[in-house]
Amino acid sequence: MPELKARLESFLAEGAHGDMEWLASTAERRASPLALWPDVRSIVMLGMNYGPDSDPLAILKTHDRAAVSVYARGDDYHQLIKARLKELARWLATNAGGDVKVFVDTAAVMEKPLAARAGLGWQGKHTNLVSRQYGSWLFLGAIFTTLELPADSAEYDSCGTCRACLDICPTAAFPAPYRLDARRCISYLTIEHKGPIPRDLRAAMGNRIYGCDDCLAVCPWNKFASQGREAKLAERESLRAPRLADLVHLSDAQFRALFSKTSIKRTGRDRFVRNVLIAIGNSGDSTLAVEAEHLLADASPLVRGAAVWALSKLLSREKFTALSRRHRDSDATVQEEWTAALA
Repeated sequence: MPELKARLESFLAEGAHGDMEWLASTAERRASPLALWPDVRSIVMLGMNYGPDSDPLAILKTHDRAAVSVYARGDDYHQLIKARLKELARWLATNAGGDVKVFVDTAAVMEKPLAARAGLGWQGKHTNLVSRQYGSWLFLGAIFTTLELPADSAEYDSCGTCRACLDICPTAAFPAPYRLDARRCISYLTIEHKGPIPRDLRAAMGNRIYGCDDCLAVCPWNKFASQGREAKLAERESLRAPRLADLVHLSDAQFRALFSKTSIKRTGRDRFVRNVLIAIGNSGDSTLAVEAEHLLADASPLVRGAAVWALSKLLSREKFTALSRRHRDSDATVQEEWTAALA
């Protein structure tokens, strides 16, 4: 698929990958499966359904609760799917010969274009895969093999004139159909971005503390979707609609314990609490100000800076100004938050 290299190069040249430097460092291998493994002759693409049992957008109306992306509410999918892929790959090698390698999301593989070429679905205007049978809710995995296997037909793009996914994006992360600027995407900002959230995007995040499902959930093709049946991926009750007040004071040990075996754990406590504080600032609930104030003394400058912003949104100007006089921070980034909030 020679067009993939040009698309990837354009994406990187625009800086649309933000601080996901691993995308740039693996670009050569990512642009072609043969660059990743010269012996590969066929790729078997597979999907696993993780369809939700309710509307993922409903939680956005409950401002004192946290919205967690559907895919992250259960156990981490990587290990489960990799084990299944290895099982299938062993079966393939035993029955047909050849060498095999399996990949799930962490290697330099462009899963979505490969899945579209293999006929699992098509890349919609939001750049995610859309399936006629499962809508937006598919995890993807790949089996690379040295076998020469007959190819399936690619799926046709069936987005038509619909632009629901583009119009719903809270941060306008799509400069054009089929193009994503990750720097404005809430999934990137809450998961991959390491520094303070850009101030002009914070209000649009609402109560989304880990990922964002808006462009997926609004897709009309979801009318054919079904609820996921894999028990190990089932939503944890603690992540269905957790209270912001319960999440904001997690220590590192508590964070690791609560999110053990989940995708959320790899983000780390500081970035996670940063996200929760942004949601608290957006809640409009002044009773949560006391929760944020406690974190003005947190060990992490990232957390302290987010606490400053949250308090600037929840307290009156008079109270916030008085609070600023009592707090001096040696970190330049945190001081910048105070200055910006008082301006």
